[in-house]
Amino acid sequence: MLLSKRFNILIFTVLSGLFSQTGFCQGNATATLTIDQIMQGTAFTGTSPSNISWSENGRQIYFQWNPDNNRRDSLYTVNADGKNIRKVTASASQLLPTSNGAYNRNYTQKVYEKNGDIYLLDVKSGKIEQLTNTVEREYLPDFTFDQKKIAFLQNNNLFYLHLGSGQLVQLTDFRKGPKPTDPEAPKSEQEKWLRSQQPALLNIVKLREADKATAKAQVKANTRNRPLTIYLGDKAVDNIVLSPDEQYITYRLSASVAANTQIAQVPNFVTGSGFTQNIATRPKVGHPQPAYEMAVYNRHQDTTYQVPFTDLPGINEVPAFRKDYATKKENTPKPRAIIAYGPVWSDNGKNALLVARAQDNKDRWLLSFEPTTRTTKLLYRQHDEAWINGPGIGYGAGEIGWLPDNEHIWFQSEETGYSHLYTVNIKTGAKKALTHGNYEISNLQLSRNKKYWYFNANKNHPGDVQFYRLPLQGGEAIALTSLPGSHEVTLSPDEKTLAIRYSYSNKPWELYLQDNRPGAKPKQVTNSLPPAFKAYNWREPEVLSFKAADGVNIFARLYRPAQTVAKGPAVIFVHGAGYLQNAHKWWSQYFREYMFHNFLVDQGYTVLDIDYRGSSGYGRDVRTGIYRHMGGKDLSDHVDGAKLLVDKYGVDAKRIGIYGGSYGGFITLMAMFTQPDVFAAGAALRSVTDWAHYNHGYTANILNEPFTDSLAYVKSSPIYFAEGLKGALLMCHGMVDTNVHFQDIVRLSQRLIELKKENWELAVYPVEDHAFTEPSSWADEYKRIFKLFETNLKPAVKP
Repeated sequence: MLLSKRFNILIFTVLSGLFSQTGFCQGNATATLTIDQIMQGTAFTGTSPSNISWSENGRQIYFQWNPDNNRRDSLYTVNADGKNIRKVTASASQLLPTSNGAYNRNYTQKVYEKNGDIYLLDVKSGKIEQLTNTVEREYLPDFTFDQKKIAFLQNNNLFYLHLGSGQLVQLTDFRKGPKPTDPEAPKSEQEKWLRSQQPALLNIVKLREADKATAKAQVKANTRNRPLTIYLGDKAVDNIVLSPDEQYITYRLSASVAANTQIAQVPNFVTGSGFTQNIATRPKVGHPQPAYEMAVYNRHQDTTYQVPFTDLPGINEVPAFRKDYATKKENTPKPRAIIAYGPVWSDNGKNALLVARAQDNKDRWLLSFEPTTRTTKLLYRQHDEAWINGPGIGYGAGEIGWLPDNEHIWFQSEETGYSHLYTVNIKTGAKKALTHGNYEISNLQLSRNKKYWYFNANKNHPGDVQFYRLPLQGGEAIALTSLPGSHEVTLSPDEKTLAIRYSYSNKPWELYLQDNRPGAKPKQVTNSLPPAFKAYNWREPEVLSFKAADGVNIFARLYRPAQTVAKGPAVIFVHGAGYLQNAHKWWSQYFREYMFHNFLVDQGYTVLDIDYRGSSGYGRDVRTGIYRHMGGKDLSDHVDGAKLLVDKYGVDAKRIGIYGGSYGGFITLMAMFTQPDVFAAGAALRSVTDWAHYNHGYTANILNEPFTDSLAYVKSSPIYFAEGLKGALLMCHGMVDTNVHFQDIVRLSQRLIELKKENWELAVYPVEDHAFTEPSSWADEYKRIFKLFETNLKPAVKP
């Protein structure tokens, strides 16, 4: 979901004439907020610890942090008891193993990549051995099934290195381009006849041809242990997997898209050279997609073959939306394009699991795979007429694996409407749900001893995430954390201690340590908040729910002034990303907006922040509630929120504004264009104005493709509704936005000009991408937003 790039991001303005505000002087703490102050970002809030990891011996914890407000974060460490925080020197950090990599079966060794080379760590002694030292990059190292070799990739070819002898063996020989032809091979029937005539007439030719054949045979005999050369043509290769018995290598091929596919160019006007430079970004939704196939290389037989997927159940089904366009009976449909992931092998090396997904993302199949017989067997099919996604599922293979008995696979599915954990027996097909209920689980992992599951879940409340432990075969999930908010947990190597990144709605993320047992008290390790931030009494927004017009519960954050004014003004904030959650009880990634909402409340505004249809954290039906109509239920949820403000909180119905960025900017435009009597003013930031101009990966899941579902694009794109604008509209956009291109807002501006609309303005930011980086840009943008609301949502002051 590419719109998940943060909406909060600002830009350097080319417009002038805005009022100024008192600047904030670091160290001069004040309980009164200013826009300049809060738009400093982490320079004002402090930088929370991130990227938490344990040392391999469990004695230390490492994390990125910046308590001194330097230009960038640094690596810090703290003892496992939470004492002695200190910065790791650059030289010392170069000697540390990376947190990624692969362990051997008993966790005594770890292999990992660092700076393009492969290293082997002895966990007990801490000794590190560098296995490769080359100009080329070696990557994705892992232990082979026999634990005697390290397999890795280099230039998309598979190698392994014997740990005992040090022998390096190349297992694949993938080469770009077509297979070369023999220059001496006859090219016509005439040449074939002449070639057969020569040795028949001339003995010297016969002898020399025999010598050539003998030499070729000798070369082949001398290189008989070399891998088969596989010419890729114009295809790319990835997903290369070695079978446990080392006989088979599976790989995925993808054909390049049409050479004439246009790539959108974003001009960068402010450059070091003084010349405009074009940035190549991406094609637009609906461009031709790569064709994928899965193949197997049999090393013993030196042969290759493709894995067929044409018999998958439902592979020929026509998506339901097509009925809106059917003018005649469809011909026999062709199998839909798929992409395969895996295989994932069982611990005993006998069974393999594949995941196949339809490229239209409406089907996902889990399959057992037998390379010897070239067969697959269906274990589970997940189908969705909208699109498949959700925690632990995503857009790829998803979270999958094998139970210790080597006969059950585990996976996550939204089968019940919420993402839960399931197992399937590969022999009987029996399926079992290990978790269930109206909540989601995420960040699933098996304990090292294979006795427990660990995961996050929002069982208590959609906006409250705790960390749980569950027996391997299911049963009661035990909450290991209890503080309201959210817990990002990293287990120690012995799994006795939890390193927790925890936050609450008005408290940024900090590092805590806790024993791995229910009821244990967490101990705070870091304190990242500067005095100036702590000087203000940050509000704890009320997390509430209300009924939408169709009866669905919609959750929101509410900010209210201490002294409520009858018929006062209100602002509704629309988070970005679509599939994202913000009406929760932890520190928001929209922390600048959170602080801005505190500022607005200080000025007498009521603020409502809604998790509209399409948001995460609420299950499948909320996630797909925008299918084929963005700007439908997601917008009506905001209209219903406006009604709630009027009916329950005494807000003046004529003094409601709305704002948001990215997807939030899109909703703001749809609100101002299609609900002009509900919203008096709106600020649309880095907005999608026409979904036919956005990317394929995100948009095609929700709206299908413009040429197959044009109705969905017309209903969902603000540019078609611009004539409805009545209230005051502010649009802000970065000119170097490589996500939602500046072209989007330019096209809408021209549309507004042609419609003779005058109550709008555009602020452009020449050096900003989709995610703003400069505090001056942030401040300029939010001063404009505040001025918009002050001008249009508050009564004029009488002279």
